[in-house]
Amino acid sequence: MSGLVALALRLLLALALYAFLGSALYVLWHEIKREADRLIARRAPGISLTVHTEGQAAVRHFIQPEISLGRDPVCDIPIDDETVSARHARLAYHHSQWWVEDLHSTNGTLLNQAPITTPTVLTTSDEIRLGSVQITVSLPAEISASSTKRLLGSDDA
Repeated sequence: MSGLVALALRLLLALALYAFLGSALYVLWHEIKREADRLIARRAPGISLTVHTEGQAAVRHFIQPEISLGRDPVCDIPIDDETVSARHARLAYHHSQWWVEDLHSTNGTLLNQAPITTPTVLTTSDEIRLGSVQITVSLPAEISASSTKRLLGSDDA
């Protein structure tokens, strides 16, 4: 009789172990799914860039989180101008804002007529100058408003 009791206890222990493993996998799956949903919600909002070169203006729309600017043809915005470095500048979306960064270019990068030396936050209507090329930034209205609210520290704007 003690053999049957031991077998029954072993079966109950095995079932409890499988139930624990199943519930742990279920919880992990839900956490991964929740984190994926959060990442999707945090993806970069669109940005429009108007590139002014030699009397022409071309508007480009992007939804990717990083945009490279330069003379190199592999850049997201290739600029055919001798005053622009091969990899001149980068726009990146992080911390819920768009940032511009000079990539140690020869002629430097200007933001609203001021040279930038560190990554700087962009807002709508900002003007970026790479050599002799001017780029005007246009952000969606809701992104600009939420960035302004966050910078001002108010919740009722």
